[in-house]
Amino acid sequence: MVTEEQVRKALEGVMDPELRKNLIELGMVREVRIEKAQVGVTIALTTMGCPLKDQIVGDVKEAVGSLAGVEGVEVELTEMTAEEKQRIGIGGQPEKGAAEDLNDIKHVIAVMSGKGGVGKSLVSGLLAVTLRREGYQVGILDADITGPSIPKMFFPDGARLGMSPMGPMPPQSRIGIRVMSINLLLEQEDQAVIWRGPLVSGAIKQFWGDIFWGKLDYLIVDLPPGTSDAALTVMQSLPISGVVLVSSPQGLAGMVVRKAARMAQQLKTPLLGLIENMSYFECPDTGQRYEVFGPSHAEATAQQIGIPLLGRLPIDPEIAKLCDAGRVEEYAADAFVSIAKDLAERVPKAPHSLFLKV
Repeated sequence: MVTEEQVRKALEGVMDPELRKNLIELGMVREVRIEKAQVGVTIALTTMGCPLKDQIVGDVKEAVGSLAGVEGVEVELTEMTAEEKQRIGIGGQPEKGAAEDLNDIKHVIAVMSGKGGVGKSLVSGLLAVTLRREGYQVGILDADITGPSIPKMFFPDGARLGMSPMGPMPPQSRIGIRVMSINLLLEQEDQAVIWRGPLVSGAIKQFWGDIFWGKLDYLIVDLPPGTSDAALTVMQSLPISGVVLVSSPQGLAGMVVRKAARMAQQLKTPLLGLIENMSYFECPDTGQRYEVFGPSHAEATAQQIGIPLLGRLPIDPEIAKLCDAGRVEEYAADAFVSIAKDLAERVPKAPHSLFLKV
């Protein structure tokens, strides 16, 4: 019969995918129970919302199940205490930024896809512009540290970070949208930012806590592609009111967007809805619509995720022209008005809103 010592030895080979240390070393193995050929293991996760918990459970079952005499493995999950988290360097309350207590930000909306090239930055920009036109105080946090594009859309002559007695201040666009991006700190706009994950995460936290945003009704967070460091930092470190997903008509884009949705769901972050970009092209001469990238999968994708389809945006050469010129605020985003109003109604109902200064 297998022994507890053998089980714990096997678990030394199971690594926490994020912390890069084994479960025994981290003190995550809470209990081992053995009854004949059945083994039960209780694992204490750093957080029950861990997006990689299924991988950890699978690795535990594989490692213990490979021992001679083991016929079945059951894994129970619990969460580390604050003291245990602190012992391995992740516990306690995160240190607040210098300006965090000076800011009054009511709602934080993350714009996410998982897929690159679907128009997250465009959606972030148009959402900010439309909300500002509706009379709200709005800011944009460009969380795409290695591929920022927001400043290019809003500042035709460039912009730099300002200073105030309360701390660094984001520059304001022509209609009063406050923008923070790594490109505001670079000597040249095409300078490469070659950073690993921890530096990217640190920059996002600083943009949130060390920048004096002042009073905002909405802070739009433009996320880069993927479900890795930047998205994880935003969802775990910022009081997200909800996530807006962006897709394009291709089925491939819909599949990757569903990955992003699963991440948000695992981290208990509210999903507000889906926007499909580049859905069709409308011929200016005839008014005929052409689905350049194939038939829309937006409705099906939204139904699979279980969220509303907020709207479909057309391919419009005027958008590209204005964005390249830093004049995105001049675009008549009529299709976005109903989307912005719909979001404004949904956001206060998001579970995380109870943590916000409303």
